[in-house]
Parts: sequence; structure tokens; C-alpha cells
Amino acid sequence: MELVVSYAGGRKVDATFNGFTVCTDQPKKDGGDETAPEPFQYFLASIGTCAGYYVLDFCLERKIPAEGIQLILRTERNEEIRMTSKITIEIQLPGFFPEKYKKAVVRAAELCSVKKHIQRAPEFETYVTVQGE
Repeated sequence: MELVVSYAGGRKVDATFNGFTVCTDQPKKDGGDETAPEPFQYFLASIGTCAGYYVLDFCLERKIPAEGIQLILRTERNEEIRMTSKITIEIQLPGFFPEKYKKAVVRAAELCSVKKHIQRAPEFETYVTVQGE
């Protein structure tokens, strides 16, 4: 996969891939205009939506209606190191959800490939090229 990052003025940074553009911005307190989420918010959203996909797929496979199911992602921050120290995902199920599948739906959410990439971090490599050379 290739993803191209470009600057859109101010503190805005966009990423374009597969025909989509994801726009980011920074809060006003950091010099941004708050016109889009911050990159870290997209990171958290990718975890939540990935887990949500696996929950949805679990329900579809078993013909369980997904209406009314919500995932709530919460973070805890370690101020000493200025990083998120814990991510919790609460799966809110409607009353009709079968009791026998409650533990299994948690296991389904834990299949999230985004989460797995965090737990088994890929190698990162950053380097410079000069355009036109």
C-alpha cells in the first residue's frame, strides 16, 4: 500500500490513498483551525471501527441484528510520559442479544488487525529523497 501525505495550509495535513483523502488538523490552541480530527484521533477511530467491523461480521455470520450495538472506546493517559497508557472498548449490546454469544463477541472484537499491529509493532523506516534527483 502507498499513502501520500501532503500539506493543505495552516496546520492541516492530508493523506491520500486508494482514491480517498483523509484530512487532519490541529486544535486552535496548537495553531490549527479545528476543521478536522487530529491524526491521533484517527488512530483511535481506526481501532474502534476495526473492532466494530469484527463485531458486525460476527453478528452477520450468526444472523443477529446489529442495530443498537455500539462500541465505546475510552483512553487513559499517562501524563508523565504524555502517552495513552490504556485503551478500553466497551461493547454495548441491546437486550435481545443472545447471552450465549456475549463472550464470543468480545473475542471477535479482539481480532481487530489494527490492534494486532500495535501489539506486534512493525518496523519503521524513515528516509529522505530529493525531488528531481
